[in-house]
Amino acid sequence: MAVIDSVINDRYAIYNGDCIEVMSELPSESVDLTVYSPPFAGLYQYSSDDRDMSNCLDADEFFEHYGFCIDQIARLTKPGRISAVHCMDIPLSNSGCDAMFDLPGRIIAEHELRGFSYAGRRVIWKEPLMVRNRTMMKSLHHKTLCEDSTRCSIANADYLLMFRRKGENAVPVNHDVGLMSYAGENQPPAELSKYRGFVGDQKKNAYSQYIWRQYASSVWMDIRIDRVLKFREAKDGEDEKHVHPLQLDVIERAVVMWSNPGEIVLTPFMGVGSEVYGAAINGRRAIGAELKPSYFHQAALNLEATEEVVAVASPRLFEMEDELEEPAT
Repeated sequence: MAVIDSVINDRYAIYNGDCIEVMSELPSESVDLTVYSPPFAGLYQYSSDDRDMSNCLDADEFFEHYGFCIDQIARLTKPGRISAVHCMDIPLSNSGCDAMFDLPGRIIAEHELRGFSYAGRRVIWKEPLMVRNRTMMKSLHHKTLCEDSTRCSIANADYLLMFRRKGENAVPVNHDVGLMSYAGENQPPAELSKYRGFVGDQKKNAYSQYIWRQYASSVWMDIRIDRVLKFREAKDGEDEKHVHPLQLDVIERAVVMWSNPGEIVLTPFMGVGSEVYGAAINGRRAIGAELKPSYFHQAALNLEATEEVVAVASPRLFEMEDELEEPAT
């Protein structure tokens, strides 16, 4: 495995290298949950590396390469377990009257070809003015509405697609006393706090039921858009477009809903470490791969903070640790 650098401890193992090469060295059916945001089929270019999927010429070439990633995730995922993919519709221009590429639909089709069942999507709402200010899309300008509203578009939502590996789940993900914390803007009402950690008939656990109603909704309205890890320090001269990490609220909801404490969470496109961080501070063990050195180094810095957030009691991270090749010097 051509690993340039790595950090391995009791909470996570992160690798600076090609995600396909990293994943190919891991044992089959060893991962309990995968959470990640893939390159958006050319919307952003992250580096000039030939192995970077963001440098594909078109969507077909992107999905040819991304298919190898899905194949590895399917091999690594335990039967009945979840792979959660963050994505969005892709605008094909910024000139008004934007046509859109249905990236979620294509991702769904590729997963269904590779042993996954599509289990639904969460819509992550984004405030239109904030999207306009970030992207400067002409089709979102109020001026465009006034001049010719047929040329207007929408503030595209993000999606969290849920895929279930075919087969029966051998270890239930249970919550004996319900959900204990809420990742989002609209925290549970104060009067429900007396039910937090309620022992007994969970029909009476009003605190957890409040959280579950938000998590089970098809639309997540209160994801805190700026609750992200530090990333500006990771940008270098090769960055061609603005990059924004996946929000920690999204990651934490997925991790808590679809994995047990101590289980293994994988992210093949680690970036600055968001999914690894979200898994580690919630008592899971994480594996992350990142091709770009500046992102990897920022992830390592971001993840140092997990020691202060939570201490996970685990004598050893992965049984396969000794099987992984040492980083190149």
